[in-house]
Amino acid sequence: MRIQHKSTSYCQFSNAERFILIKTLFSQGTSHTTRLFIVMVLSCVLMFVDHHEKHLQGVRETLAALVTPIVFLADIPGEFFAWGGENLISRSQLRQENARLNDEVLILKAQLQTLVALQSENARLRNLLGTENKRVERKMVAEIIQVDSDPFSLKFMINKGSNHDVYIGQTVIDAYGIVGQVVEVSPFYSRVLMITDSSHAIPVKVNRNGVRTTAVGTGQINLLELQYVSDTTDIKVGDLLISSGLGQRFPDGYPVAKVISVEPDPGESFTRIFAVPEARLNQSSLVLLVWANQPVRE
Repeated sequence: MRIQHKSTSYCQFSNAERFILIKTLFSQGTSHTTRLFIVMVLSCVLMFVDHHEKHLQGVRETLAALVTPIVFLADIPGEFFAWGGENLISRSQLRQENARLNDEVLILKAQLQTLVALQSENARLRNLLGTENKRVERKMVAEIIQVDSDPFSLKFMINKGSNHDVYIGQTVIDAYGIVGQVVEVSPFYSRVLMITDSSHAIPVKVNRNGVRTTAVGTGQINLLELQYVSDTTDIKVGDLLISSGLGQRFPDGYPVAKVISVEPDPGESFTRIFAVPEARLNQSSLVLLVWANQPVRE
């Protein structure tokens, strides 16, 4: 028959041949369906018998032992992808946690810087309040709010004035020594002349032996000069100069400067002596106003 040739087109068949072909295909489909039905019935019977009689227990255990490696191998891809997914999630979480911790570290470092600044300011205030002479009964902390830009005038402004009982000639110190004295007063502000200004002079004495002299400003912020000191005067490099209290302008005993140079003046009977102020004239942001020989106001 022509239907046995696979290369023959279905359209070339006659109606009778087409009917025979459909019947043959249907018969083959019915055969497979019947076989499937028989297999399903047999399976149900075997499951029923096994459930009640347990005859296939050994067989099932043997088959389970044989199939276990196959099941294990079949599960490997799923386990691998699950493990990879967990690792990816863990790494992502670790990165997020690391980023969060880095942010916290940055914030804590910023806070630490603030704490360090506060600790330093607290230490300065403690030192500042601890520098008063025993005979000084009153003190007040003031803040430097402006420094004169005139290179020939070493002055600065503080945020305390006559409303705070500040007066002209009042001694101003910092945590290390004498800074200067008040030269101008307004109700809320005052102007202070530094001890190194060329127009300023302060009576001092050598802490080592009590030799008295006068320290004069040179116009340089970190340099004082002792004028008209005899070449026989016992002053050495490293000597600490303190306020002598003469003139009753500056209280006695405050650090003023330290000697850094002792040079005989050729042809003269005097020695040129230079010293650096103990006060941090170009660094201090806080100063202390002191009232000598006055009772504390409660």
